[in-house]
Formats: sequence, structure tokens, C-alpha cells
Amino acid sequence: MRRVAITGLGVVSPIGNNVADFWSSIAECRSGIGPITKVTGPDLRFGNCGEVRNFVAEDLFDDKLMMWLDPFSQYGVDAANQALADSAIEFDDELRYRTGVVTGSCLGGKTSEEQSYFKLFAENNRRQPPTLIPKAMGNAVASQVSMLNGFTGPSFTTSTACSSSNHAIGQAFWMVRQGILDVALAGGSEAPLTYGNLLVWGGMRVVSTDTCRPFSKDRSGMILGEGGAMLVLEELEHAKARGAKIYAEMVGFGMSADAHHLTMPLSAGASRAMASAVADGGLALEQVGYINAHGTATPANDSNETRAIRETFGKHADSLAVSSTKSLTGHSLGGAGAIEAATTILGLHNQVLPPTANYREHDPECDLDVVPNASRPAEIDVALSNSFAFGGLNAVVAFRTWTGS
Repeated sequence: MRRVAITGLGVVSPIGNNVADFWSSIAECRSGIGPITKVTGPDLRFGNCGEVRNFVAEDLFDDKLMMWLDPFSQYGVDAANQALADSAIEFDDELRYRTGVVTGSCLGGKTSEEQSYFKLFAENNRRQPPTLIPKAMGNAVASQVSMLNGFTGPSFTTSTACSSSNHAIGQAFWMVRQGILDVALAGGSEAPLTYGNLLVWGGMRVVSTDTCRPFSKDRSGMILGEGGAMLVLEELEHAKARGAKIYAEMVGFGMSADAHHLTMPLSAGASRAMASAVADGGLALEQVGYINAHGTATPANDSNETRAIRETFGKHADSLAVSSTKSLTGHSLGGAGAIEAATTILGLHNQVLPPTANYREHDPECDLDVVPNASRPAEIDVALSNSFAFGGLNAVVAFRTWTGS
């Protein structure tokens, strides 16, 4: 089987709208969680989120393209443009034929949909724009990136709630490794900050009223976020032949289903996905040094994930660093896996462990090294990034530090 390199990254997030700013915020443990400013309305049960700030879509896209781009597409397409520029790949017709785009999103164009429903039900305006359906469709990012760049390889979108992006990255990885593609753009994006959607999340009673405190005993729930990230996955020999900058090597992908409950996680399913990712990469469990956890800061998730890590790694769990960077970005749902994959890759590239922010109190049920409140240098060989979704759908990606051989 062929090896797969990560040769380009792009990020739009609450802690930076490019890779440099994003990584600087992670390394310095600067959180992007703050008061909600994009949404107003009565009856919201929480007041904080992770908003993308200083993102001016009109400066990035012309008027013709803007007609087709919901905010979730704006984030995804811009992240893809960044990643392609970062990779410095020169595409000819043959390479375009062997390049695909795989994206993840669980909501699609939620902003456009809600605006349409408001016009219809609140204003009794039955006139709807003809662009609405393609603007709101979940595969809009994959389709736009494909069309804008002339990529005619397999391109599609996965929608598996909060595992959407990891499923997308994993499928792209397998296609490059198997020889179906030479290059893939993979990742995901989400723009869930609409009034109706926030009301629904408030009704679930899983969103914190202050901030995201993963693994801390006093954690009180998740914080919603938005944004997206895209990765360029390239066949290793192709990347080496052109002298590409290589951030890391992607080595494994694992997925599983709990077959248990729509919203309550099961440690056995999460454990199986992690073990599958390690096995898929031909790795030993002891090679894994860091896990970017799903780490939502809900009581059920964090203790369940801790159990899953211990079930998977046994005594080696005591030697693992495990952090949740949702404490910095919030939880961008279908886009979270892509943002956290970029975090994990940059951690390997810089040999720095990303931190868990806002940590205050040890929880015996989360008895791991959670890298509290500050990043730290470390020698890391292999890292995992976990995504565990409603519906019991788990997806884990594995990366290895690139050493030049």
C-alpha cells in the first residue's frame, strides 16, 4: 500500500483564520470562546460560543460566487484555498483527474435555511431565491472546491454528526493509499450559530452557561463553535518527488458504531475505533504518545472517553498525553474533526502538545494527563484524533511525525 503525506493545511476558526494565527493561539493557550454576537433573540439558555471573527467573505469571494455560499461553505472553501496554496502543488490535467474532494458537515447551510424559513413563516413571503437549495446542500463545499479547481476525481460529503470530518478525512486517506487518488482535499466545516439552532441546543441541556472545561470535575457542558479546516493528502512519493513540505504522515483510520443509544456514548465503541486506527496503521499501541480527545466537557462524554482510552491502551494510558482543544475553539460539530486533525498535525510538526484550557479541578473519572492550561514541548511519534458522534458513530484518525524517511 502507498504512504500518504499531509502537504497542505487551511483553517478558519474562532482562534485564527489561517494556520499561523491558529497555531499561535493553540501554543499560547488563547481561547476563542466569548459572548455570542452574531445571534440575538430571547430565551437562549447560554451566552457564550466560539465565533469566527474578522472573517470578511466579500474580500475572499466575488459577488457571483457569494450567491452560492452559505457561511459553512465560505469557511470550507476558504480553508481549501488556503490548503492548496500551502501545498504549492502544480496541477496538470492528469493530476486534476486523480484529485478528489471529501468533506464533512452535519448541518450544511443552516444559516440559509433559517433565513428562508423566517421569510416564509414570519414574514409570509413565499418568494425564495433559486440558489437556496444548492446553497444549503451538505455537499456544497465539496462541489464548489471541485468546480473551482477542476478536480474530477471522486468527490463527496459525509454526514455523521460530530464525526463527519474524521469520516471524510479517513475515506480520503484510504483512497490515496489504495491508489484511487494521488491527491485529496479533505476536511469539513460548520456554521451552526443560528437562533433556531441555539434554541434547540439549549433544550438539550448539554451546553455550558460559562465555558468549556474538558476533563475538569466542575465541567458543565459543551460550547458551540463554528469554522472549518481542510487538509491536502498526497501520495508520499509524489510529494517527495516535487520537494514538498510535509507536515506529517497519515498512517491510519478506524471507525465503529456503538449500536447502543442516539445520545449516550459507549466506551466499547470508542475503544474499538481507536484500536482500529492503530491497527490500520500497522502500529503498536505503545507508539501513540498523544490523543486529541473528542473532549466535549459534558459529564458523560469525558468520563466515557477516559474509560475508552484505558480500555484500549491499558497501562500505556498512564504515559499518554490527552487534551481537548474544544476548550479553545468550542465544538464546531461536523467541522470539529477537521479542526482537531489540523491541531494534531501541527502538534506533531512542532513537537508541542496542545493544551486543555480552563481546567480547574481533578476528576478521578478522568484520570489522564490532560495537558492542563498550557502547551508543552514533547517528543511525539504517533498521535490520534478522536471524533465520537451522536448516533454512536466513531471515527479516529492517526498521524505520525515526518522524519524524512
